[in-house]
This record gives sequence, C-alpha cells and structure tokens, in this order.
Amino acid sequence: MADALEMGTMFPQDLTEDLFNTVRGKSAIAELCPQSPISFTGNDVFVFSMDDEVALVGEGEKKEQGAVAVEPVKIVPVKIEYGKRVSDEFMYASDEKRLDILAAFNEGFAAKVARGLDIMAMHGVNPRTGTKSQLITNSFADVTNVVTYDASAPDDNLMEAIAGLGDYDCTGMALSKDFAGAMGKIKTNNTLVYPEFAFGAQATAFYGTPCAVNTTVSFDGQTEAIVGDYSAFRWGFAKEIPLEVIPYGDPDGSGDDLKAYNQVYLRAEAYIGWGVLDDNAFYKIAGSVNPGSVKTTSAKASK
Repeated sequence: MADALEMGTMFPQDLTEDLFNTVRGKSAIAELCPQSPISFTGNDVFVFSMDDEVALVGEGEKKEQGAVAVEPVKIVPVKIEYGKRVSDEFMYASDEKRLDILAAFNEGFAAKVARGLDIMAMHGVNPRTGTKSQLITNSFADVTNVVTYDASAPDDNLMEAIAGLGDYDCTGMALSKDFAGAMGKIKTNNTLVYPEFAFGAQATAFYGTPCAVNTTVSFDGQTEAIVGDYSAFRWGFAKEIPLEVIPYGDPDGSGDDLKAYNQVYLRAEAYIGWGVLDDNAFYKIAGSVNPGSVKTTSAKASK
C-alpha cells in the first residue's frame, strides 16, 4: 500500500490545535523581477536590437541602413505539482480537531513553487530529481558569461561580473548563502566592510542594487551568484489550480485504489513559465578557485 498520512500514528488522538509548518521556500527571481502575464499556450517575446550606432550624414551624402534584428523568445509554461495520500479518517478528524492540514498543505505548496521556480529557471533541472529536464528549454544554465568564484574576494567577483555586462545595467543580484557569508567576512582594519551580510543577515540591497540571498542559487553545487539586468527576464503563472481532494482512483500511479484503502489524495498544481531574453544581460559567478588565487573570466559568448 502506498505511504499515506494516518491518524493515530501521525498525530495523537487528543485535540490538536496547531501545526508547525517546517516547509521553507522563497524565490530570488520573484524578488528581483516582477511577474508578467503568461498565456496558457505560451508567449512569444520579440527581442528587438539595433547593433549599429546612429550615422552622421553630411549634406548631399548617401545614407546607409543600420543593422536591425527581431528574434522571438518562446516562453512555454510547464506544469508542476505536489501530491500526497491521506487517510479519510485523518480528513474527517481534521475538521473536528481543528487540525489545519489543508491550509498547511497550501502554504507548503506555495513555498515549494517559489523555490521550484528558481531551481528550474536558474539551473534547468527538475527540482525533485535534480536532473536536467527536456521540458526546460530556456534557463540561466545557458548563460556562458562566467566569473570564477573566489571566496576570499567575492566583492571583486561582483565588480568583474558587473563590468562585463557592457551596455546592460545591473538591476539585481541573486546570491547564494555561501557567497553572502563570504561577503560578510571581509574586513578592513579589523572592521567588517559589508555588515549587511554578516552573521546570516538577509540583505535586500547592496549599494542601492536589489539583491536576494537564497539557497536555490547554489542548487547545482557550482553557481554562487547571478547578476545582471533582470528586465531581460520574464516569468509568470499561466494557471493556478486550487488544492483538490481526490476521493477515487489511483492518482499517483501506485497501483492502490484510494477507496480500497480508505484514503483520499491531496494535490496542488500550477502552470508557470519563464524566459531569459538575452544571455548577455547576465553574468554568473560559479565554480571556485583556491582563496587568494588569481581569478579567471570566461570569454564572452558571441551572438
């Protein structure tokens, strides 16, 4: 029989009035980039560029055309879900005992969606398995502009990455907790240089630039920061399906019928899409070198 939450074994039989929800999750991307409307069938965002500068034309001189390119970036929503079997006795008792399991499930799902957005959009992987997914065709994993991380000089890493953005501005910084911790350790004359990162502080801005510190940034074990112009990124929900209680069938494919085992299935789903509109608008700080060693920067990818 599929594993399920049950009364008696999971909770005492006496009155249960509260739950401590251990589910944690937030999105660095959502903090740095506002949500945009996403069509259920997908959006084509057209990226318009003029690579030449304006031409100075003298009297009677010939005018020449400049380079213009219009390329679409397809944003296709993907479906994410979270489900769990629960005994029907558990569900009946939850009303009677004021055990707010349904609200906790909804809150937990919202946290997991926020975390999942980062993991998918930053690293191009299935959040549960941690492996590359063919359903994800656009992510920060494709960004080839990389500064090699030096834990002894993370501020130098940031300056190098920002300088590499060229005409793009740095409007946001997504930082791993390790990167933020390294920033908080930097001292001059025994004084902390960046106290906003010290002792686990969650800085939301750095020298006026929004930043977000999140474990999702380093989910791949390599990336420590993603900095750049977050106006060149789009994300949004195409559809959100409220929590449903499924009383029949075998919704998780376990082979066990719900009614046969006196169970119901809790399931929450959402459709979410995103797209990096120009890889050159971002730099990643990733990998590592020995503290104090010479930093290296990859060549900027030509478009």
